[in-house]
Amino acid sequence: MRPSQFGALHSDTGSRSSLGPAFGHSQGRYLLRFESLFHSGRGLSFPCDERGQVMLDLLSEQARDNYLFARAVVGHEYATPVVRRCDE
Repeated sequence: MRPSQFGALHSDTGSRSSLGPAFGHSQGRYLLRFESLFHSGRGLSFPCDERGQVMLDLLSEQARDNYLFARAVVGHEYATPVVRRCDE
């Protein structure tokens, strides 16, 4: 797997992330969603397992930076993240 296969993007209407077909058994079925506190419908999402654990080694450099930023500003810029199934 190449890290460039995975990433998280800013989104106006929801979350988008590129999940590769070989992302892992449970890793590809869930997203950890950080919802913006100031811009309704915007946020960041990252592939995770059912417990919300993100495999940082599988994220692109930009996605990893976005994830670490989002975690650092929970309560200031983003709400506490929630785990969602990808099919929601």
